[in-house]
Amino acid sequence: MALADAFQAHLDTGVTTLARCWALTRRDGTVYGFTDHDRDIAFGGIAFKADTGLTARALQQTTGLSIDNSEALGALSDAAVSEADIRAGRFDGAAVEAWLVNWAAPEQRVMQFRGTLGEITRAGGAFQAELVGLSEALNRLQGRVYQTQCAAVLGDGACRADLGNPAFSGSGEVLALEDQRVMRLGGFAGFADGWFARGRLVVESGAAAGLVGVIRRDTLSGGLRGIELWESLRAEIAPGDAVRLEAGCDKTAATCKAKFGNLLNFRGFPDIPGEDRQVSLPVRRTGVASERGGK
Repeated sequence: MALADAFQAHLDTGVTTLARCWALTRRDGTVYGFTDHDRDIAFGGIAFKADTGLTARALQQTTGLSIDNSEALGALSDAAVSEADIRAGRFDGAAVEAWLVNWAAPEQRVMQFRGTLGEITRAGGAFQAELVGLSEALNRLQGRVYQTQCAAVLGDGACRADLGNPAFSGSGEVLALEDQRVMRLGGFAGFADGWFARGRLVVESGAAAGLVGVIRRDTLSGGLRGIELWESLRAEIAPGDAVRLEAGCDKTAATCKAKFGNLLNFRGFPDIPGEDRQVSLPVRRTGVASERGGK
């Protein structure tokens, strides 16, 4: 008997051994399993823990293109989902899969939901997360915008610049910091002043490992790097933490050519007329008009 038929036969008995299981896969690849059963359940290489206190409200699904959604509620604990991880944004956009499972025979199961985590709120030692279905992706804007600046993200599939190239990125360590936003770094003396402005800072060790900040200002003085982020990271950075800096791009064709040698992949339209051309008016030249008038 096929597993789907066996599961349906179990449901038809009227006396069921059912539980719900959820798998959360963060963008860094870390996988968490939760279940509302009183014992752990394992299938698909994932252990679904029973002691996490996670529950889910009724799932709303449609056959059309409207957005499927639900909510997940749970307790914050270091063993499962911690407040520090939520505050740091480690669960933002995490993939979610939800199953209805026969806990007595976990191979008999049906997937009820697949999507991502939406807005997450936390209070009183608990968290509440919105579950957003796959149809949410249909709300994203499609197509290209005609503009002089490049529309690609530096290093993505459209840009194709190799940020792993030692000419465009490097690793060092935090020497001192202020307000979790302004810091002095060592190990980047080989790059020109301002090289990393508009680029990214990626934390590679410490409590903030894996988090990314956008660089507002970059200065080089006395062999040390001065970095200011647009906003503080949502986890603690400390002296001695390893970081990687990636070159910044101002999205102009000149920078794409001179700094990255990547003009063939430039995703902007630098030759289109600007706003000054659109609002300009024809002006009569007095000299030319008088010559024509004399003929």
